[in-house]
Amino acid sequence: MIQTISAQASSVPMIIMWVVIALIFWFFIYRPQRKRQQEIQNFRNSIAVGSKVVTAGGIHGEVRAIDEADNILTIEVAKGVNIRVDRNSVYATAPSDQNK
Repeated sequence: MIQTISAQASSVPMIIMWVVIALIFWFFIYRPQRKRQQEIQNFRNSIAVGSKVVTAGGIHGEVRAIDEADNILTIEVAKGVNIRVDRNSVYATAPSDQNK
């Protein structure tokens, strides 16, 4: 009977340690990643015609048209050169040109 009580008592610190590790994982890894994903999604939803964007492939351009049904953006990358990309492949706004 004494062995059973000591075995249960020694497992309590182990359980507490795993709970602490899970909390650390939650606060330092999962939560910030989820917050960043939400920010990216909010950015993608706020893209409007005329926005300067950068795609996942590093292509800079200006949004010329948005097809909401297919979730596709038409981006002008050079004068008269338009490409169609999925909205989910846009990751950032293009930096403004300092030389102009």
